Amino acid sequence: MLIEEIMVRDVHTLQETSTVREALDVMRKHRIRHTPILNDENTLVGIITDRDLKEAIPSTFTPGEHKNIYESTIDAIMTRNPIVGHPMDFVEESALLFYENQIGCLPVVSNQKLIGIVTETDLLYNYIELTGANQPGSQIEVRVPNIPGILFEVSKVFHDHQTNVLSVLVYPDKESTETKILVIRIKTMNPLHIIEGLRASGFEVLWPNVPGIDV
Repeated sequence: MLIEEIMVRDVHTLQETSTVREALDVMRKHRIRHTPILNDENTLVGIITDRDLKEAIPSTFTPGEHKNIYESTIDAIMTRNPIVGHPMDFVEESALLFYENQIGCLPVVSNQKLIGIVTETDLLYNYIELTGANQPGSQIEVRVPNIPGILFEVSKVFHDHQTNVLSVLVYPDKESTETKILVIRIKTMNPLHIIEGLRASGFEVLWPNVPGIDV
């Protein structure tokens, strides 16, 4: 999946000359936490977050003469040259940027122009959709040999039981490099027959551990 498929295209932006008060108003009005900053050529030059504003504005106990910070321009507190993405970047690669750089948003730029933005919330919602967690169903965890073609063998069980698979995630097994863990979400609320089928085929079902069925 590409970034352009999940990015927000209607981006609320500010100018370098915008004031702290204007930035606060934009974020509160649109309920956003990150705002890209553009220059006079509408080129991305920075990003400002709600945290930047909280650190900059005075508290209610600050003497009045210091409260002119509200009328100061945001170029002094914004983050310059932010990390950016391209609309044709893969979502997985962009998620790695979030993780490695501990950022909360990723402006999306094409031909030096801002065309969208992706936030942590967008990535989380995308993960929920990809895993099928937003649909009714059941989750099964299976330990399988780490060999080519094993996923095909596991899928036969679901085919034989006419069960629709919503998603499959593959994780390394912390106990052994010779096995891996499949986390499979299926479109049924009663996975008992699937569990029996998997075990009958020689696969180790880790979850759910159904009472009355030998592990």
